Amino acid sequence: MLPLTEAFYYILIALYAKPAHGYGIMQDVEEMSGGRVKIGAGTLYTALNTLLGKGLIDHYPVPEGTDARRKMYAITEDGREVVAAELERLTELLASGRRIVHAEEA
Repeated sequence: MLPLTEAFYYILIALYAKPAHGYGIMQDVEEMSGGRVKIGAGTLYTALNTLLGKGLIDHYPVPEGTDARRKMYAITEDGREVVAAELERLTELLASGRRIVHAEEA
């Protein structure tokens, strides 16, 4: 699954914080990215189906009093492991880039 696409990364991070329905995920992603990333409905539901198929997320029970037509999603333990691995990969990329750029500046 690595590297994650930006959409997959943000969806998993949004669900890492709390289970959510599709519209909530879209709002969380936009907020986390400072408005830079806006995931449309088509992209979101394609991504959710892929993440479900890979076992990185799962359906989550809809709370009482919530519109039962809204599907909710939660990250799985495998999803948490993929997020951790992606964070390690991104940290390594960032460290390597900083080493090179800062060496050039010196």
